[in-house]
Amino acid sequence: MPNTALQKRVVRTLATAQVLNGVGVAGTVAAGSLLVSSITESETLAGLAQTSAVLGAAALALPLAKLTATGGRRLALSVGYLSGVIGSALAIAGGFERNIFLMLTGTFLVGAASAAGYQARFAAIDLASDESRARQLSFVVWGSTIGAVAGPNLMEPSGNLAEYFSLPRLVGPYLISALTLGLAAVVVLFFLRPDPFLVANQSTATSNERGSTKKALAHIGSNPNARIGILAIAIGHVAMVSVMVMTPVHMAHVDVQLSVIGLVISVHVLGMYAFSPLVGLLSDRWGRVRVIQIGVLTLLLSTVISGMARADDAYTLGIGLLLLGLGWSCTLIAGSAFLSESVDDEFKASSQGASDLVMNLAGAGGGALAGIIIGNLSYGWLCFAASIPVAYLGVLTLKANSMTKKSTTS
Repeated sequence: MPNTALQKRVVRTLATAQVLNGVGVAGTVAAGSLLVSSITESETLAGLAQTSAVLGAAALALPLAKLTATGGRRLALSVGYLSGVIGSALAIAGGFERNIFLMLTGTFLVGAASAAGYQARFAAIDLASDESRARQLSFVVWGSTIGAVAGPNLMEPSGNLAEYFSLPRLVGPYLISALTLGLAAVVVLFFLRPDPFLVANQSTATSNERGSTKKALAHIGSNPNARIGILAIAIGHVAMVSVMVMTPVHMAHVDVQLSVIGLVISVHVLGMYAFSPLVGLLSDRWGRVRVIQIGVLTLLLSTVISGMARADDAYTLGIGLLLLGLGWSCTLIAGSAFLSESVDDEFKASSQGASDLVMNLAGAGGGALAGIIIGNLSYGWLCFAASIPVAYLGVLTLKANSMTKKSTTS
């Protein structure tokens, strides 16, 4: 039987860490794109900041999963957050020296903190019951709301702080991230006790998890439900990253103030996290596939609204990006729950690492292509391109529903 008291303490600790992680990571999104654009004097290369961060999250996904399998969630999450602290320091140095290599190395390591944040959602369901799995996962995702909404709005005051230390204004968010990610590591190290993964797997030889990523991917590929789950996670993420990372650059074309850009990104992040408990509740009640389909429709609507908005129309862009975040929330939460409950116990940790690897590689590719598209075509074309894989996911879920109905009637 699930340990309810321990589960509540685990979720509270993870949610607290996610607040701090949200402040640290979300504040660097818009600043990173603008800083790269400033250093390289090229809008086409602006997407490299987010691409580097997403690649960092992808690169750390499997090592963090292996650390989880061998030493538990405390070890893996704290390593991820502390890597983000180091990355923040390197990004600050890169911005000060106008050294693109240092800057991108820093954003790569900040991506490690994102990887830890993504894996924290799985930590929330190590001890969860089948009936509340999506809701427990969603509570930790919701924990990112406060920090992630506040982060982009700290661009202006953090820029003032950076100037106080004779640093470029755009490195200000990285000063904040160094502090908050360090605090997140402290919270996990001291309060995530006992470790939920180790408690949940007391009777399982975790050594079986080592080096099993290829087997986990093969297992996912042979399991229709797990396959839908991982595709929902990856496709929702690539659409979200592609549009979100280029929105500040699109708005900067007409010299929109940093505070306005930060507000639009905050609204987007609000959509990503604020409604997650409701998404989790609906996922548990209506089923994973139905909520994934809601996410598909929301993402498609978002690309239409955002793609038709003028660069200085912060109101319409805010609506489009709010829906972009909400669609991502649906695909992430329902997809993660669907994947976790569809794989065999021996592949739990490795499949979670594999899913984050696939998700972040997809996001990295989307971020890189987004810069090319907006540099050579337009923001509208970028939104259209982002809608294509989302539509494909919608078709797959319709086929899944059709197969389920046939198996039920036969």
